[in-house]
Amino acid sequence: MFKKHFILLLSGLILMGGISYGTYRSYFKEENISLMTIPVVRMDLEETVLASGTLHAFKTVEVGAQVSGQLERLHFQLGEEVKKGDLLAEIDPVLQQNDLKEAMAEQENMLAKIDAGKALLKQNEREYKRQKTLFAQDATSQADLESAQAQYETTRADLDALKAQLKKAVVAVDSAKANLSYTRISAPMDGVIISIDSEEGQTLVSSQAVSTILTLANLDKITVKAEISEADVTKAKTAQKVYFTVLGDPDKRYYGTLRAVEPAPADDSSSSSSSEAVYYNGLFDVDNLDRSLRVGMTAQVTIILKETTQTLAAPVSVLGKIIEKNQAQIEVLENGRPISRTVRTGLNNKVHVEFLSGVREGEQLVIHQAAVAATQKQTDRRPLGPPPGRS
Repeated sequence: MFKKHFILLLSGLILMGGISYGTYRSYFKEENISLMTIPVVRMDLEETVLASGTLHAFKTVEVGAQVSGQLERLHFQLGEEVKKGDLLAEIDPVLQQNDLKEAMAEQENMLAKIDAGKALLKQNEREYKRQKTLFAQDATSQADLESAQAQYETTRADLDALKAQLKKAVVAVDSAKANLSYTRISAPMDGVIISIDSEEGQTLVSSQAVSTILTLANLDKITVKAEISEADVTKAKTAQKVYFTVLGDPDKRYYGTLRAVEPAPADDSSSSSSSEAVYYNGLFDVDNLDRSLRVGMTAQVTIILKETTQTLAAPVSVLGKIIEKNQAQIEVLENGRPISRTVRTGLNNKVHVEFLSGVREGEQLVIHQAAVAATQKQTDRRPLGPPPGRS
């Protein structure tokens, strides 16, 4: 009987021990599964503002006709490069040539009138002097002297008027020559023809507005207009480092420096609803000597507010209680157990956080699942640029 009870007691103890051991293993296994960690590593960190932008030519000139006439010939095609002074187009010069001939004929007419006026003035001057001599000898009357004097002074005034008209005729000749030169349209700068607005044979009418023939652009440098939301525009400052990518080559970054942020919204806010988002253009330039960038391309722009290189960092999900602005608590895995530690933080871009002190490279930090969810939610809501439909 004693042996039987002893066996039953021993079996019960073994069973209870097995249950306890299984519970223990199950508990710590579950704990180990839920305990996610990540190492402290060195990385480059950036605090940025994202914006959507459009590429524009650094300098654009609309080349137009300053005189009326038929467009006779275009010497270049769309996309061709030109040098300053190259002949771009010619307008039928017949009208301008006729105007020049008329102006030159009028100038010659005025010169002839002046020559006749000079001869008449000499004659009237001699007559006036003769009358003065005769009057001194009491050989003529006061009336004849005064008549000769009046004739002389009138002729001199007429000659002055003719000289003034000659100046006007000279100006008319110069204007006619200029208009004739305008029929040959030359490139005002080095560039590429990005649009042709008039065709050969088309009649150009130049009245108050200049008729555009083609558009010339300097593509050696590209200007990017980045639309910055009103929520971020206060953070954007001139001289900040920026870069962008284009859809055709998303892996290549083009770097520049923010040179200006326009003070007024990109769109006319007076005609827009107050419920619509407001964007401001940030401007910067990049070199484009290889012409890989084209006018009108869409750019995904990143404005760097702060940056640091090869600093100790980890995901923000490792942060626990925030003690103050640059101080927080984290959990470091030591000997398989999480130990609470206070650290001093630096740059925080909402994805990764910089550690200035309190941790060493390679240490394993415990990830807080609640922080992961909050970070993911914030990232999902983060605007990447203007809403669909905006250019």
